[in-house]
Amino acid sequence: MHDGETFHTVRGYQILSQNKNALTSAMEDYLEMIYRNIMEDGYMRINILSELLNVKPSSATKMVQKLTDLGLLDYKKYGIIFLTENGKALGRFLLNRHNIIEKFFKAIGVSENILEETELVEHSISVNTLKNIELLNEFLDRNPDVMRRLQEFKENHSEKNEE
Repeated sequence: MHDGETFHTVRGYQILSQNKNALTSAMEDYLEMIYRNIMEDGYMRINILSELLNVKPSSATKMVQKLTDLGLLDYKKYGIIFLTENGKALGRFLLNRHNIIEKFFKAIGVSENILEETELVEHSISVNTLKNIELLNEFLDRNPDVMRRLQEFKENHSEKNEE
């Protein structure tokens, strides 16, 4: 969603709904981080994953084994973590879901604890709500005057509340 990219999430939504009951919020966080790192560095190892998520390597290993059992990762002990095709598609969806929500929060002026706010919301948001936020983000991108008017409204509203 960043830098004017358009993201079509149909396949991601399908995969997410298939795995909805199987994946916990923690599993989603791990998969999103694995996807991010593989897309950036080309690979992922347990020690890197544990550092990025601030967890013990043993915890990362257990989660990677669970995600492997679900068919989202291909991992051999002490090896590099690979994403399966389903893992790639779901990881892409999870990262884009994160980016859609973060972009929305920035647009409405959330500046403190934006990562924490995004993390809390992304795991409980419905597909329908996410699609609507994505549309709103696109609308705001195409209509900068609306953002300017929102900013003016917020400033005026703050001034009135201070009186």
